[in-house]
Amino acid sequence: MTMVFINKAVLMKYAHSMTLLTLQQLATTLLIHFGRVMGYTKAKSVNMMTAKKLLPVSLFYNANVAFALASLKGVNIPMYIALKRLTPLAVLVAGFFSGKGRPPTQVSLSVIFIALGVIIAAVGDFSFDLFGYSMALTSVFFQTMYLVLVEKSGAEDGLSSVELMFYNGFLSLPFLLFLIIATGEFPHSLALLFEKANSLPFLVILILSLVMGIILNYTMFLCTIVNSALTTTIVGVLKGVGSTTLGFVLLGGVQVHALNVTGLVVNTAGGVWYSYAKYHQKKRKPRKIISDAEARDK
Repeated sequence: MTMVFINKAVLMKYAHSMTLLTLQQLATTLLIHFGRVMGYTKAKSVNMMTAKKLLPVSLFYNANVAFALASLKGVNIPMYIALKRLTPLAVLVAGFFSGKGRPPTQVSLSVIFIALGVIIAAVGDFSFDLFGYSMALTSVFFQTMYLVLVEKSGAEDGLSSVELMFYNGFLSLPFLLFLIIATGEFPHSLALLFEKANSLPFLVILILSLVMGIILNYTMFLCTIVNSALTTTIVGVLKGVGSTTLGFVLLGGVQVHALNVTGLVVNTAGGVWYSYAKYHQKKRKPRKIISDAEARDK
């Protein structure tokens, strides 16, 4: 929740979102590399076969984050969170076309409820920013592709959360360096960064952004590996409720309107309903009973 507000605060003073993402991934990669060299982490060295397998996942992950950061420059936080909640609908459609079949009725209805809330909120959003909305919706597409690829490849198998972070950061850097050059951010963005770094308040929020980026990725990977993707989703919905509420009073940019508030309430209710339906769907699945021998092997 903090990460959304910190990124928004940085981008209000420094609009080069691709350079910010590159710095976050560079900080992650260097921290894990030196941690491994100094013996603070047991992360294994780079394996090219594993890197090749994780390359598509990394590309879609970074495309998702890049477009999300770009959208934050023009979209207020409550609407940004509402738009990002369209991801379940996109995943639902992607799953249907990939042969998973029709999902349970409650899941389908909750996702439709989420989408309806976004439409109502958008109608009441007086600060409507076409570019920001387009970037957020593109981010939803890439996040969907990222989730589908992770599910299909089983990328987390045999890798710790730290190793997943390292591969993601390592594979991201060439792609991100190309983008900041291709989009024209570099070298002006670097010169502006050094100029802005003379301001202590900006330097503090920039460092917080880098640190929180590392913590966020680590805890998300760890939560998914130790618990499940479902648990991460439920926590994400709870985070969204808090972020939406705080977004109305922090950092500005929100013109409150009855339609806007109604849409966000409907969207949030749909998100909670979706997680509740997925939770009960998970509970109804029979647990796999493993033998003592298998348990010892694990």
